[in-house]
This record gives sequence, structure tokens and C-alpha cells, in this order.
Amino acid sequence: MKITLTDGRVLDIKEGETLYEAFTRQEVYLTASCGGKGVCGKCKVRIIEGDFECRNYGKLTQEEKQEGIVLACQSVVHSDLFIEIPEESKLIIGDKIAISRTKDLYRILQEYGVELSPLVSRLSLQLHHPTLDDNLGDLERIKRELQTHGLLLRFPKRFVDTLAEQLRSNNWSVNLCWQKDNNEALYLEPQIQKKSYGLAVDIGTTTVVVYLVDTETGEVLDVGSTYNSQIRYGDDVITRIVNATEGGLLSELRRAVVTDINDLLEAILKRKGIRRNEVESMVVSGNTTMSHLFWGFNPENIRLEPYIPTVNIFPVWYARDAGVKINPDAPVYTLPSVASYVGGDIVSGVLATGMHRRAELSLFMDIGTNGEIVVGNNEWLMTAACSAGPCFEGSGIKYGMRATEGAIESVSIDPETLEPKIKVIGDRKPIGICGSGMIDAVAEMLLKGVIDQKGNLQDAPRVREGEEGPEYLFYADSGKEIVLTQADLDNLIRAKGAIYAGVSLLLKEVGLDVEMIEKVYIAGGFGNYIDVKKAIIMGMLPDIPEERFHFVGNTSVAGAYLCLLSEDMRKEAERVASMMTYVELSMKSNYMDEFMSALFLPHTDISLFPSVKERLKI
Repeated sequence: MKITLTDGRVLDIKEGETLYEAFTRQEVYLTASCGGKGVCGKCKVRIIEGDFECRNYGKLTQEEKQEGIVLACQSVVHSDLFIEIPEESKLIIGDKIAISRTKDLYRILQEYGVELSPLVSRLSLQLHHPTLDDNLGDLERIKRELQTHGLLLRFPKRFVDTLAEQLRSNNWSVNLCWQKDNNEALYLEPQIQKKSYGLAVDIGTTTVVVYLVDTETGEVLDVGSTYNSQIRYGDDVITRIVNATEGGLLSELRRAVVTDINDLLEAILKRKGIRRNEVESMVVSGNTTMSHLFWGFNPENIRLEPYIPTVNIFPVWYARDAGVKINPDAPVYTLPSVASYVGGDIVSGVLATGMHRRAELSLFMDIGTNGEIVVGNNEWLMTAACSAGPCFEGSGIKYGMRATEGAIESVSIDPETLEPKIKVIGDRKPIGICGSGMIDAVAEMLLKGVIDQKGNLQDAPRVREGEEGPEYLFYADSGKEIVLTQADLDNLIRAKGAIYAGVSLLLKEVGLDVEMIEKVYIAGGFGNYIDVKKAIIMGMLPDIPEERFHFVGNTSVAGAYLCLLSEDMRKEAERVASMMTYVELSMKSNYMDEFMSALFLPHTDISLFPSVKERLKI
């Protein structure tokens, strides 16, 4: 029997095998926090055609059952099936797109001129055996030896708990593993050759990304990503803060993201044949709210004036405290935050681009849910956040998805027939549209008269009345349709308006004009796919020469990678955070004016976009 997926892939399934088992065997990974026991209710799939048996529907609603939704771990098949896997059910492991972007990470580390110095340091100890004449205690014997190396460490109780057994079972010849950032002893291990691994983790508002790294060589061994399960508690950070505090759901929000990391980790380690205890360090990068929720800190004051987080500079804590299922003594470093709405992900971005070391005036833009921006050079940095919403990352758009295989990444519309031509990541049948495709679509629809400058759909071919109002049909085949609705267009224009207004206001704060920017770094999950010309036509990016723009991908996880491998990079991250001056846009009386002016394609003041003005004339 076979399973055909809506993206065109065909899988086999063995007699008596569950859908979850068949998927995993063929490296199609689903979220399943309970390990396939039918308890968590996350491995949802929709069976469109075929005969099957679902032994247990778990937490599924009656409406979901009527739509053909089942739990993959509880379903066996009796015929060939046609199945759709919802985006929120997917774990993407070994992502070809993400892996291709990791090749330059080690080069960035080399450009900084730093040596590999992971979070865990090792020192080989050959201790003298105790005798009646040399009767020091075990811990004192270690301290005496460390004095010869000029080391003075702290020893937590958990280290001492197994000390006697470790020393004697290894004949007093051991490696002492310790953490340099806080001078704390971690554990003892035999003096044998072993591999050591670490995790670089980006906790985004919409997605979670995990890199498994060989900390001895710097090689990225595997990559995993998934939607941040906190989405079910709200698309944006403010809604999640409200749910965590007023809704009493702080522990649930924390559990959701930690479970996402563990789910990705389990699949990656199994795929690579690596044991959990061999992963001995971890670095986390995220915005201020995501970092607080990861550690379980009450984020309430982040949204209340004067907007003060519990922590900006995080101490190094441990995996046992985080609930991440790796070596429990693995140190966990968290990228420092700057303010309530500019977090470690933006510090990571500046670190990855190196803009803080150059004299040229640069603009950094992370086009994600929060739309953070930084402007400055090696003498000063100013930063702000503008709530763009998660639409460019796929959330809140009817057929929106991340920039992964099956996503429409670019769109062009024939000026004569108004027929769209699409390009799909992976050259396969499309299953949705990602941020770069959305930007292309809006720009093309504007230039070809499908929408007006307010973003309203016009009477044109492929514009039709849908269930939710007017919509434009991009793709239709075998019952699969992909559209952009009027509501989608409104969301996209609000998002681009927030981003441009933030850039405009921040530049005015420092008395600079757009033309003075020498380099623009664009980060975000779909950054590498953006067509600069289309983003300028849409009014999201400033109208300056195209060669000044540089796409830098997911710089949040890049910064986490750098800090995972180098003590100097961790110090550099803290220096970057201290250089930044934060501007709270919501307190600026003219921000709303800037925002309202940007709710037009490309802008109410067309003189700000001279190249677009000329194209619209044509």
C-alpha cells in the first residue's frame, strides 16, 4: 500500500504499521511530544481519500473528526491513502535550504579571528592516589591539583555527589569539565577520546530552529525547524504575555516551546545516532519575551510602562533547569537582550553581520513577527521594534507558510493576460505561499492593476468572490487552490507599513536621511528569497540603490552558533548589547502618523519612492 501526500511525495506503508511509524521510517517527521502514544494530540493529519482505522482520536474535536483529521500515531490503513499534513504538525529535519545557509557560519567565526572555545572546557587531571601519609579528601585533592593550573572553581553539590565513585572507577585519571563563564565545575569523565556536540537554538515568535553542531570542528551536522507551538496561545508576543499572566498559562507556554525543542532534538539525534548525554552545551537566541518564556519568567512587566524585563543579561544556567533533554549538566547560554522588545535575536543579528565594527552607516532589519531594526556603525547603535505581525512568516495568511519546500517563493503576472507565473521552492507542486512570494504578489498585482494603491482588489481576471470576500487565484490544480484574500492583502499592507514607519522614524530620531545609508542587512526566515525591487514597490524597503541591500538569512541562529563555539563571541555579544540605545516607538507622538502614511502602496508621499513613481506612470 502507498501514501500519496498533497505535495506530491509517495511513501510506502507496511502491514500493521501506523501512519506515524511509516512517516518516521521515511524521514517525514511529525510533532509528537508523547512519542506516539496518542496523548499529546499533535501528530494531526487529514485523510482526504482512502480506507483507514483510527484507534483513538485523543483530544481531537468533533469538527476536526468531520474534516478527516486523525492522529497519525493511532491510525492504520486498509487501502492506498491521499493525505495532507498541516503545517503545524510538521517537524522539518535536515532542511536542505537551512543547511545550505550554514556553510558561511564558520567563515564568519574566522573573520572575527577567534579560536574555538565552547561553553565546556576540559582539563586532564592525573591525581596522586591517596595514602595514609597523603590523606586529603577527594575534593581537596582536586583543588590542590587545580592550584597548579591557576584555577579556582566553585563545586556544586551535584558535582560532589558522584565524586568518590568517578575518581576510583577511573583510577584517579579523569577529565574535569568546567564552565569558564561562571567558573563552576560541571562533571568528571574518563580520559578517552569522545565527540562533543552543542545546540544553537533560535526561538522565534513563529518558528523554532535547532542546529546540531560539532563543537570540536564547528560543523553544523543537522538542522531542524517547526512552528512555535506557543502560537496556539497567540500569534504575537503581547497576546502570549497576556495569556501567561492574566490567563495563568505561563507554565503551559514554557512547556510548549521546550517540548518543540525536545521534539526536534529527538528526531535529529536518532537520525545521527548520537546519545543525549553527548550534547553538552546549548545557546539560545530569541526576543526578550521568548527568552523569558523559555526560562519560565513572568513577562508581565515587558508590556507595562516603563517596560522593564526581569533579565537582560542572563547568567549561564543548565539544561536540567531548562527542561531540555540533553546532558543535564550542559551549560545553557542565553543571548543578552537590550530592552523589552529588542532581544537576543537582534544582538545575534548585529553580531553575525559585524555592522558594529565598521565605520559605514548600516541599517539592520529583521523582518519577522516584531520587525526589529538597528541603525548605526562602530561608534553608536540605535534600535527599535515595530509590531509587524507574523504574516510574512506564514501565520495569519490563508495559505501562508514558511520558506520551505512547496512554498511559492516568487510571482510574476503577465501584463496582457494577467495570468500569474509562480516559482516554487523545491520545484514541486505548491502547497502555500511564503513571505517572499507574498511581497512579489502584492508588487505585481499593483503594477498590473489587479489592486489599487490602497491594496483593494479590482475587477480583473482571476479576482473572484470567495468565502471570506474578494480573493485572487494564484494556483489551481486537482482541487488544490492557492489564493490571496482581501484580508490577507490588508494584513500584508499593515505589516509593511509598520516596518517602513519604524525605519523612517528611527532615522529621523538621529537626523539622518534614507540616502545616507550605505548598507542594508535584511534578516528573517525568508530573507534570501526577497526580490528587492518588489519590496521597494510594495513600500516595505527604502528606495535606494539595489546593490546596498544584503540578505543574511536567519541571523538569530547564526549568532547562537557563534556564541556556542567561542567565549570571545559571547563577550562580543554582551558588548553589542551595551552599545545599543533603544527607542520606544509607541511613546513617540509621530509614530502613528508615519504608520498611517505607510498604509499605501508604496506610500502616501510618492516622492519617497521615485523609482516606483516612474514604474506606476508606465
